[in-house]
Amino acid sequence: MSGAVIAIIVIAALVVLALVFMLPRLREGVRVRQRERELKQRREGAATEHHQVADSRARRAEAAEQRARIAEQEARRERAEADLQRERAATHERGMADHELIEDDEREHFAGTSATKEQRPRG
Repeated sequence: MSGAVIAIIVIAALVVLALVFMLPRLREGVRVRQRERELKQRREGAATEHHQVADSRARRAEAAEQRARIAEQEARRERAEADLQRERAATHERGMADHELIEDDEREHFAGTSATKEQRPRG
């Protein structure tokens, strides 16, 4: 029986020694896993924040692009209006729009001019 007791004591001592040597490694493994979890959470938080900023900037960019499209269309409209005014000026310079310069009650006063060519007296 004393051999069995010695064997049990030796085995217990080996288990205690193994625990003494393994416990710091196990603790370090637990600490590393905790740090990894914390790092993963920080990583996910940073990624989420960057995604939110990117989405916000994308929305602002889309709004700016829409404003630019509107401004471009307004500029085209202004250009078209300017071209229309130039054409009207050219018709007036050539005397092709004199009829627009007189009122109906002034037709007699301007009779025989380019403003009333269609209504020239016959004779």
